[in-house]
Amino acid sequence: MLSTLKTVFLLALLTGLLYGACLVFHIHPLIAIIIALIPNLIAYFFSDKIVLMSYGAKIVDEREAPTLHRIVEKVAKRAGIPKPKVAIVDTPTPNAFATGRDPKHAVVAVTTGILNLLTPQELEGVIAHEISHVRHRDILISSIVAVIAGAIMYLANILQWGMIFGFGRDEEESPWEFIGSILFVILAPIAATIIQLAISRQREFYADEGGAKYSNPIYLANALAKLERGVSLYPLEHGNPATEHMFIVNPFRGESFMKLFSTHPPTEERIERLMEMAKNPKYLR
Repeated sequence: MLSTLKTVFLLALLTGLLYGACLVFHIHPLIAIIIALIPNLIAYFFSDKIVLMSYGAKIVDEREAPTLHRIVEKVAKRAGIPKPKVAIVDTPTPNAFATGRDPKHAVVAVTTGILNLLTPQELEGVIAHEISHVRHRDILISSIVAVIAGAIMYLANILQWGMIFGFGRDEEESPWEFIGSILFVILAPIAATIIQLAISRQREFYADEGGAKYSNPIYLANALAKLERGVSLYPLEHGNPATEHMFIVNPFRGESFMKLFSTHPPTEERIERLMEMAKNPKYLR
């Protein structure tokens, strides 16, 4: 419940930032929303096909991966959703992700690296995390966030080019209004990105909690520790950083400074929270 409230609060901040920007600079918010909506509608309805294709994921049936299918079916039943399709990505990078706009169109994908690294119990914890993303419609939430953040960045770009070429400038504009415009161009996209990342991190905590509920927090905690080390040894070399948020841990290894702008909370903090949940009998199976 608390995680949901935090997400709603952050969404409200993001929406308020957009609305405030439109009021200050006399730009109709509908224009920005429509422009930002088009690519995100495509991503919303076709994200599963786009992501699976980009990583060469292969949909597998029960004969090809019986153990994986049994785990997915068991966890999906606990979560009360239809069993998602199952896909495997042929890469040594140990990781997993879920995609699809709703539980009826979901796909859970795992890499060959994670299948070789984790025990069946740890894999169940990872699948439970991904099923939680599906159960809570995080693809929908991330799409909404992307639309609003994209609209803010679009407004900032309009204003930036307007300032460069003098479009829409009022001769009676005060120096303070001009300074305010500059600050908006610089700070609004940064603020939108920070809020977007905060929502993404909050959804990861929420999915961890769901993973603990649909499986066992210790399974997931152990899996995260192994995955963090595994990705350090075998980072994903070919992939789109824009899909980073979809994986259970960041598949790309960047500089420590860039971790401040990661879509994932620190793995150590996630493990610590899961171990606290393990002290509660309701999370143990």
